[in-house]
Amino acid sequence: MPTYNERANIAPLIESLAKYLNGYTYEILVVDDNSPDGTADAAEALSGKYPVKVLRRPRKMGVTSAIHDGFKASSGSVIIVMDADFQHPPELVPRLLSRIRYCDVVVASRYAGGGRIEEWSFIRRAMSMVAVALVRVLVPECRSVKDPVSGFFALWREVLDSWRPVVPGGYKVLVEILATAKPTRVCEEPYVFRARRSGKSKLNTAVVFSFIKLLLKLLF
Repeated sequence: MPTYNERANIAPLIESLAKYLNGYTYEILVVDDNSPDGTADAAEALSGKYPVKVLRRPRKMGVTSAIHDGFKASSGSVIIVMDADFQHPPELVPRLLSRIRYCDVVVASRYAGGGRIEEWSFIRRAMSMVAVALVRVLVPECRSVKDPVSGFFALWREVLDSWRPVVPGGYKVLVEILATAKPTRVCEEPYVFRARRSGKSKLNTAVVFSFIKLLLKLLF
């Protein structure tokens, strides 16, 4: 989980994940970009009760590089990437783990049949749909994926072995992985994307420009 200023969410999320992962051998790896609100400390405080590891980074460096650093620090054969704000529901994790037995990547999809988004404005929905359309048109490896910009997915470690960040300071890491690692079996699991439980959205102009930069790099 890449984090920045998620102190109010991180402890409840770890506790919820522990409940849904009961019976699995797992670790929860929090990659924190020096959150001033003490997110890393809140996560680390639970390391005595749950298998939590915290990777502290010196500054805000972007989600893509956080996930790459987390991958290198992890030890599991199956890796799940998710946000720490409850927009990615922890109860979906067992379903992703069930599907990954038959797939290289399982994408938690807002746009597959049965998936949907709650509490988004018309402008936010339109931006998301335009982003999905651009990726599916410009990135051949994403054309069969209904939600290639999802930030919630499971994959085998071997898939990530061939991935190197294209835009380390970027945010749409799944697009990078699909385009560069080229997994052959990509499955989608529908889910309901809800409003974050606490804190503010990280969407801003920097996110938009990094997305455009990624598309241009992959295109050329």
